[in-house]
Amino acid sequence: MNHDRYDNDYISGILNSVRTVAVVGASANDVRPSFFVTKYLVDKGFVVYPINPGQAGKEIAGRPTYARLADVPEPVDMVDIFRASDAVPPIVDEVLALDPLPKVIWMQLTVRHDEAAAKAEAAGIKVVMDRCPKIEYGRLSGEIGWNGVNSRVISSKKPIMRQGFQSFGVRGR
Repeated sequence: MNHDRYDNDYISGILNSVRTVAVVGASANDVRPSFFVTKYLVDKGFVVYPINPGQAGKEIAGRPTYARLADVPEPVDMVDIFRASDAVPPIVDEVLALDPLPKVIWMQLTVRHDEAAAKAEAAGIKVVMDRCPKIEYGRLSGEIGWNGVNSRVISSKKPIMRQGFQSFGVRGR
């Protein structure tokens, strides 16, 4: 797959199909992007499992934190990687050891590893690199446009959003 550009349907298909997300590299520091994305996903109704060995047994964004993916008590649909690109191959190996396999490996902004992505895709896992699920969710739902940001999506339809916290009063139908 070409990971230089993603169709909106590919990204929205992923965001609409996953319910459980493991955030590898989640931070307990509430000013770090990984904390904010974790909290955002929780608020949107996803079941989120922060992965951070230094915080294992504590809570991040109100969710119990685990040391590694294998410690998560239920299967996850998506693994969101908030680590440097050179840390991706061992994380993908850890993902491939899970049973069942997640549907998606998502690498955050600036995170890209083409060889690890090819390995995951060969196992049937969808991959997104150098993107943020928070930004993509907001862009595709129309939420980001409330702040005057061009979302590159034009629609006359009111967005239908997941259950969970919805800012600006938008509620699912």
